[in-house]
Amino acid sequence: MIDQKEVLEALMKPEAYEEEPGNIEVVQTHISVVFLTSNYVYKVKKAINLGFLDFTTLEKREFFCEKELELNRRLCRDMYLDVVSINKSDAIKIKGKGKIVEYAVKMKRMPQEKMMSKLLENNNVNNRLVDRIAKIIAEFHSKADTNKRISEFGSLGIIETNWKENFDQTKEYIGKTISKENFEFVRGRVEEFIKRNEFLFAKRRAEGRVRDCHGDIHSGNIFATNGIYIFDAIEFNERFRYSDVAADVAFLAMDLGFRNRSDLSDFFVGKYIEYSEDHDLTKLLPFYECYRAYVRGKVVSFKRKDPHLGSADKNAATEEAKKYFKLSVSYASAFQ
Repeated sequence: MIDQKEVLEALMKPEAYEEEPGNIEVVQTHISVVFLTSNYVYKVKKAINLGFLDFTTLEKREFFCEKELELNRRLCRDMYLDVVSINKSDAIKIKGKGKIVEYAVKMKRMPQEKMMSKLLENNNVNNRLVDRIAKIIAEFHSKADTNKRISEFGSLGIIETNWKENFDQTKEYIGKTISKENFEFVRGRVEEFIKRNEFLFAKRRAEGRVRDCHGDIHSGNIFATNGIYIFDAIEFNERFRYSDVAADVAFLAMDLGFRNRSDLSDFFVGKYIEYSEDHDLTKLLPFYECYRAYVRGKVVSFKRKDPHLGSADKNAATEEAKKYFKLSVSYASAFQ
């Protein structure tokens, strides 16, 4: 079996591509390696098992590439183009000859300066843009699939499982990216909120508010060009995507708060409620904002163990994770 590292190194060279790639940029996430050429983006899933996802075999990576394409065409039909094979004969090449050694999701490259996170850095996000995004998300949620099985993912058992997994997976970071005091505080507040709001969670399920959502709506996953592209929906774990719509809304609301734009966060939530007529959302919002900040802290903490990252990146990840965990504490303090 070919080492995935060999494939990733080959994709840094122009001869691996069908087209003339121009300057090849490489971006690492905790679960993928992304190659940006002049016109396209090729996303390869890392051969890893993190418990909540398993990309360890070629067959699994192919399956989840296809799933990613299907799910993201809901909000980004003309951005997500295809799943392509990476083959090896004399050399490793995309859609080449020989044995298939890897798969990648091929996307149209969007202008990076139009990513919402970049626009926020340059103070180029206004209420009009946030209004458009809120309307798109509300319409997306209204059309998203829901059924008895999906609704189960809004049950107390699943919500408790999601939180237990978070706490179990962050114990090793106590004293590194989260203090023991904050870890225990968030865990206690979460347990209290779930016990106190059993009726509210049941009501959300009965009203059809638990749907096949996006699962990862934050400013780094939104392009604002002529249209709005909300990309990178979670394909690898239904439990992270099948959720109360409030969990989707909370992610972007939390992200805007993290970036010191609570004004835009409040405006976004208000417009979403206006478009969706989901007036119970505010009762759950701090709970799911806490969840989103905590998960983000966990995911960024994972970078400390990523063999692809250098010490400077790992140190930066440590500081970023600390900030997310502190934010989760502030949301936990706001639980009703």
